[in-house]
Amino acid sequence: MTGTAFPLREGRPLPPRLATCRLLVALDVIANGTNMISIMKGIRVDPGDPTLLHEQVAAEIRRAIAEGEAAPGERLPPARDLAKVLGVNANTVLRSLRQLRDEGLVEFRRGHGITVSGHAQARSVVIARARDLMQFARRHGYQRDELIQIIEGLR
Repeated sequence: MTGTAFPLREGRPLPPRLATCRLLVALDVIANGTNMISIMKGIRVDPGDPTLLHEQVAAEIRRAIAEGEAAPGERLPPARDLAKVLGVNANTVLRSLRQLRDEGLVEFRRGHGITVSGHAQARSVVIARARDLMQFARRHGYQRDELIQIIEGLR
């Protein structure tokens, strides 16, 4: 080491900000007993997929919650860390997390981060299917208003 207390990366010390980030995540994992790395490991996005990136991220986190990789009450990694792992902008991840919050799957708590709420599983599935229907309708030339009229006509 070159006089710093930071771990080496390919013979060079990590920048203090990155080393601090890793240390804070490690301390958080130790203090809270959560395994953030296992949640981040299974999430993947495909930039070549026509689905918007924030929707891909939301779908992957939704899947992780549905499959029990992220249990109710468990903290999710910070958006900045998820963005770095996925190779996307932090705002993309935040948009996904806001979408999941609106669906009732995660909660934002000041000072406590983002936690899995475990509520509204059925609502989440309905919202996901509605998005699929919207994409299907767009591919077949229907606009949002036309789709709404079709749905309202089903009563």
